[in-house]
Amino acid sequence: MEKAVNGLVVNGTTSHAPNTIQNGDAAMHDPAPEELERELPIVMDGQIPLGELVSRLSQTMYAELTELAETMPQMSDAARKRFIADWVVKIKRQVVKLYAIAKWSRDASVVQKAMNITAFLMDQNRQFEEAIMGLKYGRDSLDPARLRNHDLLTSLDVLTTGTYRRLPTCIKELIIPTTPLTDEEVAKTLADIEDAMRYRLRTSEIVPWEMSQYRIADGRVFFVAPRLFEASLCLRGAAKNDGWFFVNVEFLFKVGGDQTGMQEFPRTPTGALKHNITEEANARLGFYLPPDQPPPPGVEPSPRPELPEGVVDAPLVRVFNFLQMMSLSYQLEILWYQAERMRSLGWAEFLKVEMTNNRRKLVVSYWVRKPPPPGQPSAAQARNRMPLLGGRLSISIVQVKEKTGRKAMRSPKARVLAELQERSKLEQARPSDDVEHLRFDVRWEPEPGALGVTLRPEDVHIPPEQLRIDPNDLDFESLIRGVIRRHTEGIMQFLQAQLVRGALTRNVFSAPGEITFVSDGSSPSLHVHLCADEVVKVTVDPRTGRLTLRDTGDLAAAGRGPRFAAISDKLNDSPWRLPDALIRLRLMTITDLAEQKVQYLGLQSFRERNFASEELAKLGPDARGTLYIQLANFPSHYLVLVITDNDYRYALINVKVQQATMYNDMIMEDIAWLNVRRIHGDEFSVEAGPGPEPVAGQKRKREDGMNVAMGERYPTSFRLETKVLRELYAYCCARVAYTKVEQQFKLRGIPYIHVHSTTNAAAPELAHIQSSLARSIPALCVLSSDILSSAPAAEAAMPNIRVIPLNWWSSDQAKVVTCVKLKYVQQPIGKRASGTSVIRPSKRIIYDTREAIVSFLSDDVDKCVDEFLEEWARVSKMVVIAREIAQMSTKYLWTDVRLLSFDLQTVEFAYASDYTLSLTCTDQLSSVGGSYHLHFGRVEPDDDAAMQIDGEGAPLPAHNPHEDVEPYMRSLLRHGRLSNTLHRLVGLLRETLPIAAELEDIRGAAARAGRAVDAFAKSAGWFRILYGDLRHALDFRLMAGARVVVLDGSHSLFDDSADAHAAIRHLGGAKFAPVSFRDITAALQPIPGFQGLVQEAMKAAVAHGVSGRFAPIDIGIICDVAAVRVVGRMLYQKVSEKLAAP
Repeated sequence: MEKAVNGLVVNGTTSHAPNTIQNGDAAMHDPAPEELERELPIVMDGQIPLGELVSRLSQTMYAELTELAETMPQMSDAARKRFIADWVVKIKRQVVKLYAIAKWSRDASVVQKAMNITAFLMDQNRQFEEAIMGLKYGRDSLDPARLRNHDLLTSLDVLTTGTYRRLPTCIKELIIPTTPLTDEEVAKTLADIEDAMRYRLRTSEIVPWEMSQYRIADGRVFFVAPRLFEASLCLRGAAKNDGWFFVNVEFLFKVGGDQTGMQEFPRTPTGALKHNITEEANARLGFYLPPDQPPPPGVEPSPRPELPEGVVDAPLVRVFNFLQMMSLSYQLEILWYQAERMRSLGWAEFLKVEMTNNRRKLVVSYWVRKPPPPGQPSAAQARNRMPLLGGRLSISIVQVKEKTGRKAMRSPKARVLAELQERSKLEQARPSDDVEHLRFDVRWEPEPGALGVTLRPEDVHIPPEQLRIDPNDLDFESLIRGVIRRHTEGIMQFLQAQLVRGALTRNVFSAPGEITFVSDGSSPSLHVHLCADEVVKVTVDPRTGRLTLRDTGDLAAAGRGPRFAAISDKLNDSPWRLPDALIRLRLMTITDLAEQKVQYLGLQSFRERNFASEELAKLGPDARGTLYIQLANFPSHYLVLVITDNDYRYALINVKVQQATMYNDMIMEDIAWLNVRRIHGDEFSVEAGPGPEPVAGQKRKREDGMNVAMGERYPTSFRLETKVLRELYAYCCARVAYTKVEQQFKLRGIPYIHVHSTTNAAAPELAHIQSSLARSIPALCVLSSDILSSAPAAEAAMPNIRVIPLNWWSSDQAKVVTCVKLKYVQQPIGKRASGTSVIRPSKRIIYDTREAIVSFLSDDVDKCVDEFLEEWARVSKMVVIAREIAQMSTKYLWTDVRLLSFDLQTVEFAYASDYTLSLTCTDQLSSVGGSYHLHFGRVEPDDDAAMQIDGEGAPLPAHNPHEDVEPYMRSLLRHGRLSNTLHRLVGLLRETLPIAAELEDIRGAAARAGRAVDAFAKSAGWFRILYGDLRHALDFRLMAGARVVVLDGSHSLFDDSADAHAAIRHLGGAKFAPVSFRDITAALQPIPGFQGLVQEAMKAAVAHGVSGRFAPIDIGIICDVAAVRVVGRMLYQKVSEKLAAP
């Protein structure tokens, strides 16, 4: 079958490809599942990307780990382990949940497909319902319709003649097809018309230079106007008067950005739009041509315009002008549509779009604000009234005159060729129409005072190429965003200059790098360095035109969002207050960081205290903010972080609460400024500014090593490390502790000096509680002659005594250690002193035996001097006692006196054989001079002697008979000099030991024999044996010269009888005697025949070979201490036998 040139098959039939028949059915194309899925609508309702969940969880874990790294070093080991375990369990739950979600996400595509199918089915259901409603509407609207009457005449003609007699010719031509042309005829016709068009275009038709690029094909001429359109025209015939007619047009533009809704703006018009364009183009092409058909009879034709003389018709110029206007208007409508779409996507409240009635000018206002509520504005608002918009962007179609030079729309070559064309084709005539040069005129007008900023012309200059409308990329959003970006840049540059040069912020933000203008990214911004690593980003929201403050810190700073939002809201009501807002934000950020460090250390801090304004002025005129850190052990003292424009300053203050005021106001009694470099060392990372000059009438504390060098600055600002803050806090605690100790010295009039600490400042046992700042803390040194002037045994100490506070670096209770070097090195002996050179006999005393240094610990700083003096009185007496005991063996030739144990608290010694005495001092600072505690004992036997032999039982613990004399011996040490009283005590014990031992043996023997005999002490040198009848007794009295008198208990050496006085004169006086014994001896009866019993006892003693001297008296026997045991035993036996006789 032969195909014709015009696309039709010869003889009027249409060419169809034969269908292949398989199994009796026509073969049909089955779409693939992928094609069907692409037709489904995409529904994302309720879907969340998995990556967002993973990102949120990872950020949360990072923030919490960062916080743990800062807080956990301050916890105890048990609390740290428990906290880590709880955190791991919590995070594990979150990770397991995320893992389950990740498992579920494998079916996300299936769920998504199901949701898409559901949406498709719902759309189909809607279409079915609309079809039902349409059919119902058709039924309801066709009910009243009626058919016209039947054409009877035409029916009769058809029945009688078989044809139509009255059928109009147009219907015949419409119904009866004409004989189609052959392919050769069609090809020849097209070639002829193409030749005619080519000839006219080259000889007589005026072709505008803008569409001089044309081609002839398929019986048409295609004119191309770059960046405007491509139109195809055709001639009505080859005659000279045959005009052009419009065939088609394609506008040469390309839509950029969001393509949603662009199907409403096709490049090639169709439907009603093309019909209107065709009608208007044909009307312009045939403006001076006669009508195609004569008017109906009786209708007078309207007059046609005629060409003046010397004027040549230029239809192509007219159609170019028309299509040029159509192309530009079409592009302007697209830009208007894009602007309206931006309003529908969230810009409606802040973007105003207006179009003129002639649709040739588009005006867009951005950053539109709501008008303020009616009312009387404040003075500041009236003075700084904000405009209701940020600026305008207008796009209009304007006609420009042809110019020469650099601003000409045509090139020089184009102008020459156009002139040559007119001269060759028109000769002396002129064209009926001239080419209209249209273009887009884009103007940007920023509103003065937008966001409280008046910009200079150079700040809002924008290159013309950025405002040019590009037909190949019609994107209104990029155009308006570019304008807004340039406006934002100008505002940011103005704000930068204002912050750097303003009077309020010059001292804070004038340093290089404090304010940085950043133009990269989506929106220009200012990066304002607040402190340390904290940077706030100031920018303008391109949509709303509102100033926005955002934090650019780490992940853990996410909680500051509400604060920045609140500041931004207030700032947009008064944008001119941005410098003040940044100053306040900087102060709050610095305070927050410092407070966070304080919380990490577990300290108590306050941002404000109840100080009056004149008290706060003591911190200096440059103080912008404060943070008060209360010292835990000293509640009335604070470490103050004074925030200035450039850095922290550190002060230690002592406050006092005024109870008489209404609100319990505080006053600063004392202020001390701290030098951090000297405290922490040269490698520290804290900058402490210089302290202010003292205020008039203010007490300024002078500290050794704490004065700040004026003009000293450090490289970074507001970088407060936790370690440095901990050391500052510890240093303040140390200073307060020292001050309290110094006050105690001042109250007692004790002079002191500061000395540097050394490694041997305290006992080695205290090394584990030292601080790294211990070397920088000066110690106190006093003279022993000053502090121990009223204390006992002051001569036992070396001249210098060092006082060092401890535990000021920790949360434990502060302590004070007082180090005293002893003159007399008495090595401790006994169980506590074995195996080490440092002993700790009590909680408050540590003794270095190698250096002879005694360290006294005090738990109460306010009473440390009193506690030291009390402990010193006890320790010094023990030292003197130990020294005297150690010298007695050689000094008094008491070879059996030996020191058994000495540990500064207790002295134990043997005063005779294996008889021991343990001495301890108590209440040494009491008004009565203190007291002593005596404990008598026996030296335990060796292990070999204590072993069981031949099945015998182990011996009972040895008993010291002097235990009964302990209340009487105790008072001896309180009278007189300690060395003398100690000698008297030991001598008395040695002399009374035979008496006490013999009485103990007599009591033991009587108890074994079943006799009731009691032996007890009446005083330090007076012992009594009371017989079972409780009426007779023997007294043993120690006399001077190591002599003992054994007498009848019913008599006394101080009786009023002449015999007694004679005995006393004979004996030389009693060594220890009460004032009167009449009442004591009144209940006893004389022993019958006592003088005879004395004589018998003396004979028995001689028979036993007693050593020593003895002699009878009227009321008893006098003997030496060495003979008292034998003489006393013999006399006791004789009296017992006498009393037992009937």
